[in-house]
Amino acid sequence: MPFRRIFGHENPISALKSAVAGGRLAHAYLFSGMEAIGKRTTALAFAQLINCEHPKDLDACGACSSCRKIDASLHPDISVITAQGAFIRIGDIRQMQERMSFRPLEGRKRVLILDDADRMNDVAANALLKTLEEPPPFNILILVTTAPHRLPVTVVSRCRTLRFRPLSPEAVASFLRESAGMEATMASFLASVSGGSIGRALRMDGDAFLESRRFVLEEVLAETRGRLLRVIGLAGTFGGTNEEIGLKIDILRTFWRDVLVFKETGEEKRLVFRDQIDRIRTFAGALTGERILEGIRAAEDATAALERNANKQLTLETMLIKVAQL
Repeated sequence: MPFRRIFGHENPISALKSAVAGGRLAHAYLFSGMEAIGKRTTALAFAQLINCEHPKDLDACGACSSCRKIDASLHPDISVITAQGAFIRIGDIRQMQERMSFRPLEGRKRVLILDDADRMNDVAANALLKTLEEPPPFNILILVTTAPHRLPVTVVSRCRTLRFRPLSPEAVASFLRESAGMEATMASFLASVSGGSIGRALRMDGDAFLESRRFVLEEVLAETRGRLLRVIGLAGTFGGTNEEIGLKIDILRTFWRDVLVFKETGEEKRLVFRDQIDRIRTFAGALTGERILEGIRAAEDATAALERNANKQLTLETMLIKVAQL
């Protein structure tokens, strides 16, 4: 997918194009930003431009043999390294380093994309640091992460960092209509609740999302206030899969975010759940800013715990107790 087909991210794309135009390619990049926002897609578009046989206007043609192979994940010099299980392990890094010691087979540059780079264990991160300190020529390494703070500072400092910001609701809705063929009303709704992530919007089922939001707003928030015993029952109804649970926690965090934004600004246009303005106004009027932040932190702590494979029931009960105490 060439740059021209990517919605948004003008600043990082402009920086990458300028590097190509000026012959100032870094040996390592760090693409950071929220989950499912287009970081890996942009990395692959960058790899296409670098290796395209017929580039035009600082973009890949999308039609040559190299571009087609990258689109089909068949190019021998373009690799995406992902975690096997919970971590990216030392074996994955050593295999990557071995490949980097040879010249590219077909392209001008070998591009290796380390997805979810923050999931490297300590041994793997230390091994990667040696590569970053003495990078072999003809290679470009791109670290993709939602959590750059989890990477060692020594790794981050040796990469050129590009920050990917959430897309506007208008950009997400345009993508859903034009590229996903979604009906305009549903596209606008999912765009408004996606948090600026096209990937998240695509994963959402409109009806399922609405039911999850109803559960969070009408049961979790309404039924737990001051009723700690109700928490245990609710924790068991969040769903069985990590995706189901994660979605509901995400909705809870987004609601608290809206409450805080409205309390501080009073502007409805800044809200994600604009259709819930009456409920948001009520919470904003009843709680202090610090208490609202506690609600946000409760959701964020639960997400972090689940990422560490903590006990789901205990994690949800802890979060809901905090919510009930607000």
